[in-house]
Amino acid sequence: MSQADTVVPVRLPTPVADAGPTLSARLLAAGGALAARLVPPLLVLAVLLGIWEVLGSRPDAALPSFSQMVRDTWELIVDPFFDNGGNDVGLAWQILASLERVAYGYSLAAVVGVALGVLVGQSTWAMRGLDPVFQVLRTVPPLAWLPISLAGFQDSNPSAIFVIFITAIWPIIINTSVGIRNIPEDYRNVARVIRLNGAEYFIKIMLPAAAPYIFSGLRIGVGLSWLAIIAAEMLIGGVGIGFFIWDAWNSSLISDIILALIYVGLVGFILDRLVAWIGHRITRGTSAS
Repeated sequence: MSQADTVVPVRLPTPVADAGPTLSARLLAAGGALAARLVPPLLVLAVLLGIWEVLGSRPDAALPSFSQMVRDTWELIVDPFFDNGGNDVGLAWQILASLERVAYGYSLAAVVGVALGVLVGQSTWAMRGLDPVFQVLRTVPPLAWLPISLAGFQDSNPSAIFVIFITAIWPIIINTSVGIRNIPEDYRNVARVIRLNGAEYFIKIMLPAAAPYIFSGLRIGVGLSWLAIIAAEMLIGGVGIGFFIWDAWNSSLISDIILALIYVGLVGFILDRLVAWIGHRITRGTSAS
């Protein structure tokens, strides 16, 4: 055999498994995504605070500047859980008292609202009979129910809970009924083919299909609940963030009112995000977030 015919074995390089992005690259990507979410609202907030500071620092300003508000309410900010007895308690206790009322009224509205929404969505007769009544009652302002509830319950706390209930229930009923009516006919046919009973159809077909609509109603309802309790507590007195705002107004403590409004907005935002997160998890991303 000639030298030209000699076969020289070629050693191929060993393939290296793709290790994927490094830890630093993943951290950098996560940091970039977080910055993309946080930087825009922080910039807007800084601009708004700057405008507030400039307008509030004028000699003829009717409202305090941001820095003046912080100085006036510093004790409330650093010690939100103080308790001097009676109604003289910190903002954290006031907010917790309001949230307790919202929890009772909203939970009741969610249960009753979903049940009535399913009934209206499933039954043509129920829709024809109840829908006009619901459309009339939902236009009644929340505080218009307060005198009736006070007369009926003879107590401020259940009256406030009733106002929350009657305010939050309408969007839950309407959205649930729309979701039930929009269940695809194929789903109903499958239920007939596999012979699901009423309970199985409700749990396996109806609720999953209508869940995005239901949680849209629940998100609207929780926002209305928080709005209603603030207004109701201004009238019923006692304890609660609404009462705190009204009491601060009577005492001409404008900075206290502004601080309370900031807390009210933050708590309302957290409640909305919480319901949206639960809905996103349950509906596997099909509900609006």
